Amino acid sequence: MDTEQFRADNHYTPGLYLRLFAGSDKKLFTYRTLVQHPKVPLWKPTSVKGVGYITHLYTRIAAGHETDDIEKWLAREFEDPAAEPLQKATSGSPLTTQDWRNLIRFVAAQIVRTPAFFVQNLPRWQADTPRLLHSTIRESIAAVEAAKASGQPVKLPEGGFSDHLPLKVTARIDPGKEMGQLKATMLVGRGMWFFSMRHVLTGPAKILHDHQWSILAPCEGLTWFTSDDPVIRLNYYSEGKYDFKGGWGNKGTEILLPLSPRHLLYTRIGYKPPPRGEALSRAKTEAMRRCIAEHAFRMVFARVLDEDVPNLRPRVVNEGLFRDEQQHWKQWHAEQTAAELKLMNSTQKHPKG
Repeated sequence: MDTEQFRADNHYTPGLYLRLFAGSDKKLFTYRTLVQHPKVPLWKPTSVKGVGYITHLYTRIAAGHETDDIEKWLAREFEDPAAEPLQKATSGSPLTTQDWRNLIRFVAAQIVRTPAFFVQNLPRWQADTPRLLHSTIRESIAAVEAAKASGQPVKLPEGGFSDHLPLKVTARIDPGKEMGQLKATMLVGRGMWFFSMRHVLTGPAKILHDHQWSILAPCEGLTWFTSDDPVIRLNYYSEGKYDFKGGWGNKGTEILLPLSPRHLLYTRIGYKPPPRGEALSRAKTEAMRRCIAEHAFRMVFARVLDEDVPNLRPRVVNEGLFRDEQQHWKQWHAEQTAAELKLMNSTQKHPKG
């Protein structure tokens, strides 16, 4: 592990992205959707480095040591390649085919790397775990039976930590016995999240390249802002009826990512989008701004104090909830690490063939 470059403060909203919303003083205004007291100011000027991160959010344990390999992978594969295309997209410069590909890959990463994605998907992962464990046990039984039939040593599928999935299979067959016990244990936490990131970004996310994308402007007098969960997958049914559960390849789903106060990356799956640079109507601009505000997890970021945001997304004042959430992320690394180390260090006995 390269300790000199280890990053403990993990920015789930990249600085290269937030800088596009910063003013000439390199600061942007932050509006929090959850605060501990009504006297907390609605907007606070902050530096790009001072927001959109959680300490040790992406740190994991590999070979007994802390590593930020997920952070480095996201930077190398998705952030760094998007730096130049983001500048081109927000300056009106021509974009090459590769530029568009890198922008779309950046969109995909910003969907899955946020705390909002973890919180929203945790219940589904918990519900799916019994099915995954059952499948693992079936594979393990098949491996044991095949090994015994061939007289070869048994090698169980360990899933494992090399691919970030915190799965362990243990086996016990007493000497002279034909039958034994197999046990599969899986943690539903950050390892599952990291596994999901890798899986989605190297597989299903590729469908985003099949869509037609454009970059759109707001109407005169309004600007775009963004959030800590900036990519919106919008299903619009009728006026006032919509949700943010759009599929990555579902016809009619609109996917949007604000790129700057004047630029919005946009596609509507299955439809040709407006030409690049076209300004949306006031009604459409206001609708998009409402979606951006409502989709925020805990922070909205803007270049200027936007008076509409507190109305579009009224903040919650709850000291108990605020402190519980702060404490959760403060303890995140220690709790996840303790659980993972316990699983990794548990004794595993392999059956004899």
